[in-house]
Amino acid sequence: MRILLTGTNGYIGMRLLPLLLNAGHTVICCVRDQNRLSIDQEVKEKVKIVEIDFLNTPDTSVLPKDIDAAYYLIHSMSSSTSDFDKKEEVSAKNFNIYVKHINIKQVIYLSGIVNEKNLSKHLWSRKNVEETLYKGNYNLTVLRSGIIVGSGSSSFEIIRDLCEKLPVMITPKWVNTKTQPISIRDVLNFMVGVLGNSKCYNESYDISGPDVLTYREMLMQYAKVRGIRLYIITLPIMTPKLSSYWLYFVTSTSYKLALNLVDSMSIPVIAKDKRLQKILDISPITYDRSLELAFIKIEQNQVVSSWKDSMISGRFKKDIQKYITVPRRGCFKDQKKIKLINSEKALNRIWAIGGETGWYYGNWMWKIRGYFDKFFGGVGLRRGRTHPDEIFSGDALDFWRVLVADKKNMRLLLFAEMRVPGEAWLEFDIDKNNILYQTATFRPKGIWGRLYWYSMIPFHYFIFGGMIRKIAT
Repeated sequence: MRILLTGTNGYIGMRLLPLLLNAGHTVICCVRDQNRLSIDQEVKEKVKIVEIDFLNTPDTSVLPKDIDAAYYLIHSMSSSTSDFDKKEEVSAKNFNIYVKHINIKQVIYLSGIVNEKNLSKHLWSRKNVEETLYKGNYNLTVLRSGIIVGSGSSSFEIIRDLCEKLPVMITPKWVNTKTQPISIRDVLNFMVGVLGNSKCYNESYDISGPDVLTYREMLMQYAKVRGIRLYIITLPIMTPKLSSYWLYFVTSTSYKLALNLVDSMSIPVIAKDKRLQKILDISPITYDRSLELAFIKIEQNQVVSSWKDSMISGRFKKDIQKYITVPRRGCFKDQKKIKLINSEKALNRIWAIGGETGWYYGNWMWKIRGYFDKFFGGVGLRRGRTHPDEIFSGDALDFWRVLVADKKNMRLLLFAEMRVPGEAWLEFDIDKNNILYQTATFRPKGIWGRLYWYSMIPFHYFIFGGMIRKIAT
């Protein structure tokens, strides 16, 4: 089958893509910016890439006409706290326009469980998108999912941050809300299982794991699996805004995502429909087993995708292309170079920078900078990196975004997503003479940008000088 995969860069899309390719399907990857499609060259040669921003006026000429099915994985919850529901509705309407003249048989939409009368803005938006997609000229299959648990998922990473960092936890009253989590493995099984299955045309199904748990129970079971002592104290006086700040400062989530998540956490998310389990003969795994499988992937360095690599986890919204060319005029630069004894080893160290590895010199100073950034509403260092020694363009790397990751030509270019009065780039480049050039470029914004650069010069002297020496040796 020829399949259109929207949201390919997302957490689900990155995991669904290899399954579709391995099943022999032809996949058209739909992304806003192909420069940040985080797949290796071998996979890129197997797919067709189409650039579409579904918030813009549709240009129907960009899509092939011979598409059999599509996965609709477009969400905007993390991009806004006020109008994400409008954006999601616009995207769904524009999607219908794009596929109106294509003889497409089936669209599969991953939604959320919406069985309560009073829904949060997030869940109401999911239901509204579902109703919009049902107006399209195709057979729609809706999978209404519970909280997804898997290595790299936002829910798993938030639970992980809370339990690993707070042995004594003062929590809002929403920790007593019931929910029904589902393993990422089961979500993917359901999504592949309904593809081309005429029994599932024009149907909406709840999908979930077997366990109905409160958020408190999810936290406690995580602690049990990890062998952590955890104490939870509930304070009913914590407002949604305070809860959002609490999640933002303790976990790696963005404030916008935290605010929208807290809004939904007061609503029970429990499945009332198990029809699809019987149709596809799938028996979902337990929450405990989902956690165990997630840590197996983490320990084996096999995390395929992470929500943190999404552009909306940081400063970028779109148009990464315009930052790839580092400006020369009106900029401050700190360039250092060093002769390498072994360029291959140095390159491997560059490719492993950040995350658990750190920045090779003055890590405590990097951490302090991360704390300050988080305090002032930035991303901080908590995003880390998805893989310990592989990098793709578009990946998040602590408080940087990877713009260019060209290992063949020995070049890595990063753009700062930390809060700074200007724009900052960090580049590593090894030439044919085995000389490593390490260049920090800063384009200041006004007088505060210039004062910021001058105030950081002493720190740059030690940090950047020590870093290039450590990489070289």
